[in-house]
Amino acid sequence: VQLQASGGGLVQAGGSLRLSCAASGRIFSSSVMGWFRQAPGKEREFLAAIRWSTGRTLYADSVKGRFTISGDSRKNTLQLQMNSLKPEDTAVYYCARGSQYSTQQSDYTFWGQGTLVTVSS
Repeated sequence: VQLQASGGGLVQAGGSLRLSCAASGRIFSSSVMGWFRQAPGKEREFLAAIRWSTGRTLYADSVKGRFTISGDSRKNTLQLQMNSLKPEDTAVYYCARGSQYSTQQSDYTFWGQGTLVTVSS
Protein backbone atom coordinates (compact mmCIF):
# COMPACT_ATOMS: atom_id res chain seq x y z
CA VAL A 1 0.00 0.00 0.00
CA GLN A 2 1.28 3.44 -0.91
CA LEU A 3 -0.18 6.58 0.60
CA GLN A 4 -0.10 9.99 -1.06
CA ALA A 5 -0.97 13.04 1.03
CA SER A 6 -2.01 16.29 -0.60
CA GLY A 7 -3.82 19.54 0.10
CA GLY A 8 -1.21 21.40 2.11
CA GLY A 9 -0.41 25.04 1.52
CA LEU A 10 -0.26 28.51 3.00
CA VAL A 11 -3.25 29.79 4.93
CA GLN A 12 -3.90 32.68 7.28
CA ALA A 13 -4.65 32.10 10.94
CA GLY A 14 -8.32 31.33 11.41
CA GLY A 15 -8.59 29.78 7.97
CA SER A 16 -9.27 26.23 6.86
CA LEU A 17 -7.59 23.54 4.80
CA ARG A 18 -8.66 20.07 3.76
CA LEU A 19 -5.97 17.42 3.44
CA SER A 20 -6.46 14.25 1.45
CA CYS A 21 -4.63 10.94 1.46
CA ALA A 22 -5.02 8.57 -1.47
CA ALA A 23 -4.21 4.90 -1.02
CA SER A 24 -2.88 2.94 -3.98
CA GLY A 25 -4.28 -0.31 -2.70
CA ARG A 26 -7.47 -1.30 -0.99
CA ILE A 27 -7.86 -0.09 2.58
CA PHE A 28 -9.08 -3.18 4.37
CA SER A 29 -11.90 -2.84 6.85
CA SER A 30 -9.59 -3.99 9.65
CA SER A 31 -7.33 -1.00 9.05
CA VAL A 32 -6.91 2.10 11.12
CA MET A 33 -6.00 5.28 9.28
CA GLY A 34 -4.35 8.19 11.02
CA TRP A 35 -2.96 11.67 10.62
CA PHE A 36 0.23 12.88 12.27
CA ARG A 37 2.29 16.04 11.96
CA GLN A 38 5.84 17.15 12.59
CA ALA A 39 6.71 20.77 13.23
CA PRO A 40 10.27 22.06 12.75
CA GLY A 41 12.47 20.96 15.62
CA LYS A 42 9.72 18.87 17.20
CA GLU A 43 8.81 15.22 17.31
CA ARG A 44 6.08 13.79 15.16
CA GLU A 45 2.74 13.93 16.97
CA PHE A 46 -0.55 12.12 16.64
CA LEU A 47 -3.57 14.12 15.49
CA ALA A 48 -6.44 11.82 14.64
CA ALA A 49 -7.34 8.26 13.73
CA ILE A 50 -10.32 6.47 12.25
CA ARG A 51 -11.19 2.80 12.36
CA TRP A 52 -12.10 2.02 8.77
CA SER A 53 -14.76 -0.58 9.52
CA THR A 54 -16.82 1.44 12.00
CA GLY A 55 -15.86 5.06 11.39
CA ARG A 56 -14.97 5.46 15.04
CA THR A 57 -12.62 8.38 15.52
CA LEU A 58 -9.96 9.43 18.00
CA TYR A 59 -8.41 12.88 18.36
CA ALA A 60 -5.53 14.53 20.13
CA ASP A 61 -6.63 17.19 22.59
CA SER A 62 -4.70 19.83 20.64
CA VAL A 63 -6.99 19.48 17.60
CA LYS A 64 -10.24 18.21 19.08
CA GLY A 65 -13.11 20.39 17.93
CA ARG A 66 -11.06 21.98 15.14
CA PHE A 67 -9.99 19.02 13.00
CA THR A 68 -12.21 16.28 11.58
CA ILE A 69 -10.97 12.99 10.16
CA SER A 70 -13.08 11.09 7.66
CA GLY A 71 -12.75 8.35 5.12
CA ASP A 72 -14.30 7.43 1.78
CA SER A 73 -14.13 3.69 1.28
CA ARG A 74 -15.40 3.90 -2.31
CA LYS A 75 -12.64 6.26 -3.34
CA ASN A 76 -10.08 4.73 -0.98
CA THR A 77 -9.22 8.15 0.43
CA LEU A 78 -8.74 9.67 3.85
CA GLN A 79 -9.40 13.33 4.66
CA LEU A 80 -8.53 15.77 7.40
CA GLN A 81 -10.65 18.90 7.56
CA MET A 82 -8.77 21.55 9.51
CA ASN A 83 -10.61 24.65 10.75
CA SER A 84 -9.62 27.60 12.92
CA LEU A 85 -6.00 27.08 12.04
CA LYS A 86 -3.31 28.61 14.22
CA PRO A 87 0.34 29.45 13.50
CA GLU A 88 1.33 26.58 15.80
CA ASP A 89 -0.41 24.19 13.40
CA THR A 90 2.42 24.81 10.94
CA ALA A 91 4.00 21.43 10.20
CA VAL A 92 4.41 18.64 7.71
CA TYR A 93 1.31 16.47 7.86
CA TYR A 94 1.46 12.73 7.30
CA CYS A 95 -1.19 10.10 6.74
CA ALA A 96 -0.57 6.56 7.89
CA ARG A 97 -2.16 3.13 7.98
CA GLY A 98 -2.02 0.66 10.79
CA SER A 99 -3.94 -2.17 12.39
CA GLN A 100 -4.20 -0.86 15.94
CA TYR A 101 -6.61 1.85 17.07
CA SER A 102 -3.78 3.85 18.54
CA THR A 103 -2.08 7.20 18.99
CA GLN A 104 1.38 5.62 18.79
CA GLN A 105 3.49 5.99 15.65
CA SER A 106 4.87 2.50 16.10
CA ASP A 107 1.39 1.03 15.51
CA TYR A 108 1.26 2.47 11.99
CA THR A 109 3.05 0.52 9.27
CA PHE A 110 2.55 2.52 6.08
CA TRP A 111 3.22 6.24 5.78
CA GLY A 112 2.63 8.88 3.15
CA GLN A 113 5.34 11.34 2.14
CA GLY A 114 3.84 14.33 3.95
CA THR A 115 2.33 17.62 2.88
CA LEU A 116 3.40 21.01 4.27
CA VAL A 117 0.89 23.25 5.99
CA THR A 118 1.97 26.79 6.82
CA VAL A 119 -0.28 29.04 8.88
CA SER A 120 0.61 32.71 8.89
CA SER A 121 -0.30 35.05 11.72
